[in-house]
Amino acid sequence: MRHGDKINNLGRTASHRRALLANLAIALIEHKRITTTLAKAKALRKYAEPLITKAKDNSTHSRRIVFSYLQNKEALKELFGTVAEKVGERPGGYLRIIKLGFRRGDGAETAMIELVDFNETYNPNEGKVRQAKKTRRGGKKVAAAAIAEAPAAVAPIEDEAMVEEQEIEAAEEVVEEVVAAPAEAVAEVAAEVEETVEAAAEEVTETVEAVADSSAEAVTEVEEAVAEVEAPAADEKKDEEQA
Repeated sequence: MRHGDKINNLGRTASHRRALLANLAIALIEHKRITTTLAKAKALRKYAEPLITKAKDNSTHSRRIVFSYLQNKEALKELFGTVAEKVGERPGGYLRIIKLGFRRGDGAETAMIELVDFNETYNPNEGKVRQAKKTRRGGKKVAAAAIAEAPAAVAPIEDEAMVEEQEIEAAEEVVEEVVAAPAEAVAEVAAEVEETVEAAAEEVTETVEAVADSSAEAVTEVEEAVAEVEAPAADEKKDEEQA
């Protein structure tokens, strides 16, 4: 009986159990999600999560320790490359177990075990930036470092303020040009209108003078014609009076 035994032997010897868990871990690293029995999935989680934690430290020593468990170069490359990069910000809990029901035939309870960060459908922390935990230790050192870095931080702020002032001045100049442009256009149009009015007035004056001259000439001609008509009549009247 296994009272108080926290290790599930899975009905296998130690060597057989180590080989089984190593093969399951290799398959999980390569495929990111596998389906097995619930007992094997729980045993695999305890076996694989320490290896993933080791993979976050990409050193020769860590690689040799993980290789002593897996004995597979391709899985080692994938674990220290893609997987370590994906789970780098996670402090633990790299694997998720989802129960799938009972298997037909022997009725064993099955489950799916997967890497949490590789589930694109359900990942509530996708795109979030994890903030460092705030502690009160070393507060004086942090304050001293902040004071030392203050001048270097103020300079970029001043440069940004100068850039903003220059941008504001440029914008004001553009606005002044835009506002002044219609006034200049109105002045040009007014000058053209005045010139047109003056030219029209000159033409009207010339026309009136020409009409007046022609009217005077016409009156003179009419007077001359009347005089010519009245002269013979006067002569005839004089002749009649003398007679």
